[in-house]
Amino acid sequence: MSCLKRKLDLAINANKKRTDDNIKIVSELHLTRLGREHFNISCDKLAKFLLGKVLVHQVENVVLKGRIIETECYLGGDDKASHSYNGRRTAANEAMYMEPGTAYVYKIYGIYHCFNVSSIESGGAVLVRALEPIKGIDKMQEYRNVSRMKIIKTHELCKGPSKLCISMNITKENSNKVDMCKNNNLWIEADDYSNSFQIVNTARIGIGSTAEEWLHTPLRFYIKDNIHVSKRDREKEEELSVVN
Repeated sequence: MSCLKRKLDLAINANKKRTDDNIKIVSELHLTRLGREHFNISCDKLAKFLLGKVLVHQVENVVLKGRIIETECYLGGDDKASHSYNGRRTAANEAMYMEPGTAYVYKIYGIYHCFNVSSIESGGAVLVRALEPIKGIDKMQEYRNVSRMKIIKTHELCKGPSKLCISMNITKENSNKVDMCKNNNLWIEADDYSNSFQIVNTARIGIGSTAEEWLHTPLRFYIKDNIHVSKRDREKEEELSVVN
């Protein structure tokens, strides 16, 4: 009987600790999370503003955090590379038209996910291309290593839109249409990270099938000299160095 009581006490204490931890997380996030006013800006401004901010996903009682290092802007409207080109609106891309700060998650190749953030512009959203892992790295390794038998270098964990979704356990099922200004499991926050970094502005990646006028439009942004960037543009970096 005493053994059973001990087990019950342990279970109760463990549950209480999880509850206390969750309360602490929720309490802290209200101090640091980005509010609606931060997302209530144009798509191109949001793409630059998000650099250096922290994407947070609380899943399986673990908090995962990654600093946003690289983004791409998809304007909607005349932007032929955008899912909302020419005002296209479907059940699949509805999140692009929802409140600024809404997560838009979609699948590519039927299996991989990409994570986006809606802006104030109708159909305009920012694709997050790369993160710098800063918390929950062991769990990220676990997610990435489901079908692998080797440790992935930390700077490779979130180096690309699909890789970061795997590492952060972000899927269409658990994150699409989530209002990150209100949700307690998925949000974006600011910390004391310096914003004195240089931003490289260059063309987006992987839109070769779109009209030529959009191929070279500089709608990709990343933090210069950060090893977590998915693909560097050496020429643009050189130009930036000369100017500065």
